[in-house]
Amino acid sequence: MTFVRTRLALDRMAPGQVLLVKLKGEEPLRNVPRTAAEQGHQVLSVETGANGVSEIRLRRGGQAV
Repeated sequence: MTFVRTRLALDRMAPGQVLLVKLKGEEPLRNVPRTAAEQGHQVLSVETGANGVSEIRLRRGGQAV
């Protein structure tokens, strides 16, 4: 479900725009960056805070997804 929401947000963005995704848990932390990269988006950073919340910055790719 987390990537579905991420993809919907990316689909509404112009190529080159950056999206900040906040998530919790190991599975989304593995899946969201991997799936975004597979779909042509760039993973700019992945950081996990002491509170267990991870922040992923994604740059929307140039092609339609």
